[in-house]
Amino acid sequence: MSNNDSATIRATPVLSPSGTGLWWGLLGVAAFSFTVPFTRVAVESGGMSPLFIGSARAVIAALLAAAALVITKQRLPRGIQWSRVAVVAGGVVVGFPVLTSFALTTAPASHGAVVIAVLPAATAVMAVIRGHERPPMAFWIMAAVGAAAAVVFAAFQGGGLSGLHWSDLLLFGAVVAAAIGYAEGGLLARELGAWQTVSWALVLSAPLMIALTGISIARQAPSGTATEWAAFAYLAVVSMFLGFFAWYRGLAIGPMAQVSQVQLAQPVMTISWAALFLHEQLTWPTVLGGIAVVACAGVAVRSRLGQTATKR
Repeated sequence: MSNNDSATIRATPVLSPSGTGLWWGLLGVAAFSFTVPFTRVAVESGGMSPLFIGSARAVIAALLAAAALVITKQRLPRGIQWSRVAVVAGGVVVGFPVLTSFALTTAPASHGAVVIAVLPAATAVMAVIRGHERPPMAFWIMAAVGAAAAVVFAAFQGGGLSGLHWSDLLLFGAVVAAAIGYAEGGLLARELGAWQTVSWALVLSAPLMIALTGISIARQAPSGTATEWAAFAYLAVVSMFLGFFAWYRGLAIGPMAQVSQVQLAQPVMTISWAALFLHEQLTWPTVLGGIAVVACAGVAVRSRLGQTATKR
């Protein structure tokens, strides 16, 4: 990869006839679909603290990112691009990993997948705000309904609104953080390149994540089984690094609204992996809750996509 790659991506912001953007996006979503189950695996025994899992995986990914940037001699971001890189870092390097790591110490992976299923609509909302668009009222209605459906699901499983747990609040916070990082990262990838964007975000956040890793180790030396360390390795190498190569490339090729729709497949995949690897039961509330949230997110994203197509 070279600087020429970045130029190519900037020159092709629109979806190619072959649907290249969608395929790259789907590859990224498939990689991310293992994140919640594998985070649950890593934190399950308590040998690795949530803070260690959320921060140390970013440190490892930052080392890989720094090596890739140096070897390919990438140019530094310029001016305001640094602040935009910081937004991406805050959302997808710090916010989402740390918040989900703490949340999944108590919440089942399937539960987390349903709550996080509102992410496609949240990403579309952030893209609308960032792009100063005026989508139809249907978009805002369905985005709000999808968020409400996720809250109702979490409350129902907790025994009512008073039964909402701190883990649910952390999951909703993770959704907001990821949506901001995805939307800004998708736009920035058109200027810096797909893998370059996440790499600079990882490098920029490295000092903070190194400090947090040191604090977590000082409090509790990490330990785990081979399976737990393998899950952690996946989180560091794929969830925090390689998966974003595909995801941001898909968003950069675009159109972002259409590519973001493939996120709707992520909760379905995640719930399936939770059942397969963690032997979590697929209860009717989980299935129905997932369908409701995904359906609302799908309508919201499609209404925005329809408006975008009309403008063209």
